[in-house]
Amino acid sequence: MANVIIVGTQWGDEGKGKVVDLYARHADVIARFQGGDNAGHTLVVEGEQSIFHLIPSGILHDGKICVLGNGMVINPAVLIREIDDLRKRDLFPPHTRLCISDKAHIIMPYHRGLDSAREGYTKGTKIGTTEKGIGPAYEDKVTRTGIRLCDLLNDEVFKEKLVRNVEEKNFLLTERYGAEPCDRQQIYDEYRGYADRLRDYATDTSLVIRRAIEQGNNILFEGAQGGHLDIDHGTYPFVTSSNTVAGSACCGTGLGPTEIDAVLGICKAYTTRVGGGPFMTELTDEIGDMIQQKGKEFGATTGRKRRCGWLDTVLVKQSVRLSGITGLIVTKLDILTGLDRVKICVGYSLNGETYTEHVPADITNFEQCRPIYEEMDGWTEEIGEARTIADLPSGARRYIERLEALTGVGVIAVSVGPGREETIVVDHPFV
Repeated sequence: MANVIIVGTQWGDEGKGKVVDLYARHADVIARFQGGDNAGHTLVVEGEQSIFHLIPSGILHDGKICVLGNGMVINPAVLIREIDDLRKRDLFPPHTRLCISDKAHIIMPYHRGLDSAREGYTKGTKIGTTEKGIGPAYEDKVTRTGIRLCDLLNDEVFKEKLVRNVEEKNFLLTERYGAEPCDRQQIYDEYRGYADRLRDYATDTSLVIRRAIEQGNNILFEGAQGGHLDIDHGTYPFVTSSNTVAGSACCGTGLGPTEIDAVLGICKAYTTRVGGGPFMTELTDEIGDMIQQKGKEFGATTGRKRRCGWLDTVLVKQSVRLSGITGLIVTKLDILTGLDRVKICVGYSLNGETYTEHVPADITNFEQCRPIYEEMDGWTEEIGEARTIADLPSGARRYIERLEALTGVGVIAVSVGPGREETIVVDHPFV
């Protein structure tokens, strides 16, 4: 039995979906613990692509329990659409159970309206929100005015909260932002239908996880986004609205911290970022364009191009510390194939000071930093057929070894292509 947490070590989009899918076959429970449909996991199985925004990636495996934890904010329309799409494509296994925490908060139309209105109203630098209503939903959670799934399922409570919230949000939408108000009755009618569809999935998922532990099951905890989008520890304010570090798995599912056995950090072989914010190693030349095109670096949720740059080990080292990462999984190593020389950022310089262990908290200081690079020989040999580290060309092996040396954490798997089978497994958390 093992309880394993998977988190991203960069700004998200590290390829967590493929890794979760890879390990899910050995897990009995796959639980997601934060975020909403601002996340997107892309899986390629037998040549068929699937993109999930809410449902854990393990849903493709039969005989599993897939959990949407209390730390999430859920757009019921998106969730129902995903469920229906899986069933239509015959991808929802017959013996797999989907459980949604009755304590998870619900994204409402006024959340999406406020998100969009604020982003459009902002003058100057924008955060780059996906405008999915994630931030405003978490705001209501913190101010204790949010609507949880258990509230949605209780008609009297739902109606009472909806009246109060729509009145307040419509004032903000119309008076502050000059946007269109929400129609309370329309929302009520729409969400009553969602309640009927989701009722059978709602439960206390903390108890589901507890019972699985007592039965000696393997549990995989799946995070969304990446460590540097964490609301507390990320490059604030260019962050998401939830805690993305490993500790959030405990708060977001009701897991006790003494139950954690391993934390795996997903590290893309280069760095990408969607939206605004400083990016020390960003490449705006032909190499950056090549990585962007070859790596198909488009947001699974937004479709926006991802900014691309060299691997930044300052980011990774901070994530290792904040999440207690015990093993690294390198993804998309194959995208760097064909480069004669590759660079790794080992630190930042600012006014004579060097940062190698952490990202400056002051965003203005971070913006003024300059990357410190090590340059290495690259490789030109295709690596998609590699199934052991020894199969990799010498340049790729040295690249992996240098990442291990700089972060102090061993690499336990390397992705050399988009498919399930295109993976080098060095060590396995469940086997």
